[in-house]
Amino acid sequence: MKSFLIIAIDGGAASGKSTASATLAENLHFLHVDTGFHYRAVTFYLLKKGVALDSEKAIEKGLERLELGTEVQGQTAYLILNGKAFSLKEVRSEDVNQAVSVVAAIPYVRQFLLEYQRSQVKVARDHHFSGIVMEGRDIGSVVLRNADLRVFLYADVETRMRRRAHQGEMDSIEHRDKIDSTRKAAPLVQVPGAVMIDTTDLSKEGVVELILEKVKSINDELTSEGKFVAK
Repeated sequence: MKSFLIIAIDGGAASGKSTASATLAENLHFLHVDTGFHYRAVTFYLLKKGVALDSEKAIEKGLERLELGTEVQGQTAYLILNGKAFSLKEVRSEDVNQAVSVVAAIPYVRQFLLEYQRSQVKVARDHHFSGIVMEGRDIGSVVLRNADLRVFLYADVETRMRRRAHQGEMDSIEHRDKIDSTRKAAPLVQVPGAVMIDTTDLSKEGVVELILEKVKSINDELTSEGKFVAK
């Protein structure tokens, strides 16, 4: 019988994914996985090694023998590379902000991380969480296609630029959107069946509340069969 729920949350930069996903995980006692952190950590690692990011062959060589691991802190799973953890300050530096979409668009990089990302479901189960909330840009479309709930968050460009500025960052939102939505490997798309939520005029609490309503709807259906019950 099913006793574990998988939630996939996708959306562009500053659409509200991270806040909604982390809060949702906390409310439901789920493991939170931010795959954007994965791509940022890999980008930071490559930059530190001096790898030419305009060369796919150089990137492939740079990732040779790189060991991926997981460190769970509270209700969040963090990617560690060759036993080293990275701080949020490191992975959200200006250099990483400018390069991460380019690195993440490379098919080899996405394939390199794919099975690791899928393995986080087992990490959540092994740590006795009630489920997993995974966020990114291709979670519902590629990584966790069979998720119990797939959510797509959206907000207009101006709102997302203000959010980034408020966070003290200067992402080129429109440029990142173009790269994310037009790349050949796992582009950012709203898949059929995903719940689309426009976060432009919603508070953080409002976004989470709407997702929780969807979770409750799924929960009601499953509990009628004696299955999933969120803690």
